[in-house]
Amino acid sequence: MQWNELFGKEHQPSDDQIKDFVGTPLWEKLDVHLRQAYNVKPKMTHSSCAMDKGMWKGWNVKYKKSGKALCTVYPKQGYLLLLMPIGQSEVDEAQLLMPLCTQYTQSLFEQSPTHERFGKSLALEVRNEDVVRDVKNLIEVKMKAMAAKK
Repeated sequence: MQWNELFGKEHQPSDDQIKDFVGTPLWEKLDVHLRQAYNVKPKMTHSSCAMDKGMWKGWNVKYKKSGKALCTVYPKQGYLLLLMPIGQSEVDEAQLLMPLCTQYTQSLFEQSPTHERFGKSLALEVRNEDVVRDVKNLIEVKMKAMAAKK
């Protein structure tokens, strides 16, 4: 059964239900890291987006710092689908990081168009520790860019 069928708009899942559905420790590792490293409190939101055959539909977990999106996690069976905006001011630094990332992340970054005002948006399938490391490093790029603007 699909995530959005198990948990409709009126039935917000608990952390344990997300953990059970995803069925991989990568969810907890990433969640704990984001909460502790950046002192963020995730927010559950529901999306009715039917794009990509409903891939984005259902409950998701948004992580923001100072009102700026770090990433949004969409629970999937056996993995996480993570949407990460990379702002225009972060693109060059993220590009420098790419040789240290997995081939998968490098390929997604390369294929993702860059909008002159908004930067890039990466949709990463988080299926292993290496991609979790890429996500952590990309979020660190975002945090450095935020700190530089202060």
